[in-house]
Amino acid sequence: MIHEVDDVLRALIRAEVLEGGQIAVVFDAPTREWAAKVNAPMVNLYLYDIREDMRRRERGLHNDYDERGTIVARRRPPRFFKLSYLITAWTKRPEDEHRLLSSLLGCLLRYEALPPERLAGTLAEIGAPVPMSIALPPPEDRSFADVWSALGGELKPSLDLVVSVPVTASPSYVVGPPVGDEGLRTRFGDVPEVAEPVSEPMPGRAGLPVYGGRPGRPGGGAASRIPDAERRRGLSLRITETRKARDTRTETRKARDARTEDRKARTEDSAE
Repeated sequence: MIHEVDDVLRALIRAEVLEGGQIAVVFDAPTREWAAKVNAPMVNLYLYDIREDMRRRERGLHNDYDERGTIVARRRPPRFFKLSYLITAWTKRPEDEHRLLSSLLGCLLRYEALPPERLAGTLAEIGAPVPMSIALPPPEDRSFADVWSALGGELKPSLDLVVSVPVTASPSYVVGPPVGDEGLRTRFGDVPEVAEPVSEPMPGRAGLPVYGGRPGRPGGGAASRIPDAERRRGLSLRITETRKARDTRTETRKARDARTEDRKARTEDSAE
């Protein structure tokens, strides 16, 4: 990420400030030893601080969509980190440095974010804007005099450029298949206009109806015997009962009856 921001800044300054002039754009630390070796005009963008931009942190997940607009994955939102550059101009005359700093300030003030057409690599793939600010007051916990003191150099006129770059390091979570109508069956047809459920006793087991029986099968003759005059058009739903569910219901009823008999016996014993 950082090297991509360096490339964008170098290309932007060369195209809109230097305009092909013989002035180099470097990213070296402007120490006293480095300054003693400068023998040609140049612009120095020294990256002196990296910290997270807490104001831009987001919670939750972002959705990734395919060409049909279906969610295919989810990922955490990018986190933004502030890259602070100390921009200085180096020429033989202070007047030339001031003129160069003025051109740099005018160029960077035209943009609230890095130009999207100049983004490449990971920055272009993320698709998020890359905000930047120029010459704002420094935070309370930092001063430019401290930066120059740490470098061991002499204080020079400079511009403070802050670029908030998005970083995506979280994994992508693939979502399950979209919910569709596969397996959902609806049937429109003749519905009996009767209050009683359409059922017949199971042969050999009185009192246990077979719900949803079909004509021609055990328990399915009642539906076929309903006169056409008593039928109406509508939506019919078939309720089926598996053998396991039926046996479970029977066992539950037997256990309930046993508990009832046990309570009755205890009541009679206590009465005696």
